[in-house]
Amino acid sequence: MTDTVISDPSMDDSALGRARVTDNAELAAYYEKLESFGTGALWTVANEIEPWYPQPKSIPMLWRYEDMRPLVVESASLVKGSDAGRRVVYLANEGRRDVAAAVGLLYSGIQIMNPGESMTAHRHSASALRFVMEGSGAWTIVNGDRLEVGPNDFAITPGGTWHEHGNSADDNFVIWQDGLDIPLINALDAGFYEVHPDLYQVPGKVVNTSILTHGSGVLKPAKRSWNKAYSPLLGYPWEQTREAVVNLSKVSEGTEHDGVIMEYVNPVTGGSVMPTMGAHMQMLAPGFTSKSHRHTGSVVYHVAEGSGHSIINGKRFDWKEHDIFVVPSWAWHEHHNDNQDKPAFLFSFNDFPMINSLALHVEEEFDSNGGHQDIG
Repeated sequence: MTDTVISDPSMDDSALGRARVTDNAELAAYYEKLESFGTGALWTVANEIEPWYPQPKSIPMLWRYEDMRPLVVESASLVKGSDAGRRVVYLANEGRRDVAAAVGLLYSGIQIMNPGESMTAHRHSASALRFVMEGSGAWTIVNGDRLEVGPNDFAITPGGTWHEHGNSADDNFVIWQDGLDIPLINALDAGFYEVHPDLYQVPGKVVNTSILTHGSGVLKPAKRSWNKAYSPLLGYPWEQTREAVVNLSKVSEGTEHDGVIMEYVNPVTGGSVMPTMGAHMQMLAPGFTSKSHRHTGSVVYHVAEGSGHSIINGKRFDWKEHDIFVVPSWAWHEHHNDNQDKPAFLFSFNDFPMINSLALHVEEEFDSNGGHQDIG
């Protein structure tokens, strides 16, 4: 596969306008003197810190649920939830082990809770989200609002909110995917963590208050007042989500890159659910073949339903239900539903709100080979 940007002849580090100083003994001695004062010469690092185009350290990766699940279940008998805080097997991108990221500055892991188990309440600067993979009885309490969730439900835990999790079932595990912006918060040296003074919150009398108040999708409460940066709606049920995407597919074929895709939104603003992370659900129609594109911003995908494959930077990744894969920033990618009879649904979360707020969004279509990559 030919990368149209890399092959651009104007992007040559020996060209006028780029740092192209030739090293010699005199300069080497000068650099040593600079280093002794805690300084350095910009031209020695300029081309590295100001690349022609994004140079992500993350690589495309896929984690198969059939491989991960036994490891996650094993952890449930090895470590107490009360000792671990949260019993999670995190996804380590080979290029971002330095910050424990799944891709870019996005963290993700798979958490398991034993029957009847509950975790202590805490809060932190990082924002978090959950996508339930299996099990009944899952619940979370966010600032006193108890939210009950089931398979393929999506929930958020905004940064700075008190929260705790548990499993009210007496006969099954609960397993869900976590997503957090921990690497970003740590890169900004802005992270705080606090354990609740009472260890557990006292929930309100009504369960799923945020859904009952804000979750209709077509109506809003009269005189609703909300001034926080995150969504007041904490949970997004799967049945309602799937129905919305299917209904959209009846009147729209969607985009040639993502099929029929919808964003989980803040019902007050219509914007992303949290300031640093956004989330989508997309449907690939039976036999759908997307065209390839790339963009700034990293994405973590979770196969909610169906099977297919994606091609990321010329490499094929075959996926099925509950597999997780990642697309690094500025990586060519395209998605294919290999089933000719049934749709596939992909949940994803991303750092687009941050990218957009900093005016860093750039997108490019793959303009050769009919919009499809060659597989290396």
